[in-house]
Amino acid sequence: MDAIVLLDYAGVAVFAATGALAASRKQLDLIGFIFLAAVTGIGGGTLRDLILGVPVFWVIQHLYTLVCVTAAVAVFFTAHLLESRYKLLLWLDAIGLAAYCVFGAYKGLLFTGSPVVAVVMGVLTATFGGILRDVLAEEPSV
Repeated sequence: MDAIVLLDYAGVAVFAATGALAASRKQLDLIGFIFLAAVTGIGGGTLRDLILGVPVFWVIQHLYTLVCVTAAVAVFFTAHLLESRYKLLLWLDAIGLAAYCVFGAYKGLLFTGSPVVAVVMGVLTATFGGILRDVLAEEPSV
């Protein structure tokens, strides 16, 4: 497994953790944690792949969903130890946004060759999962 793939899994885990932290703030059960983690972790990339007309990444490589579940379970059992879950959510969200803006733009450029499409895919990949998280958790968008 090369470094890019490992960074991709790490990025999904970071975004999934932000979804799980939102579930923690809403005091949801484990299923709620897993749902918000998965929607946040793979939501932006799913929409990107659907728009680009390529196979959805987590359907081909199931490890992405397991990464989301693992992050959700870890946060479920440890979130109560954090003093400020919201501050951690903001930091992790910023890290994920930076990473996935670049990765989404790369994939958009790779499949279309268009810089304009690349920019749109970068923004969409980086933000859509977090927007879904905030809408589903009834939180103001961060």
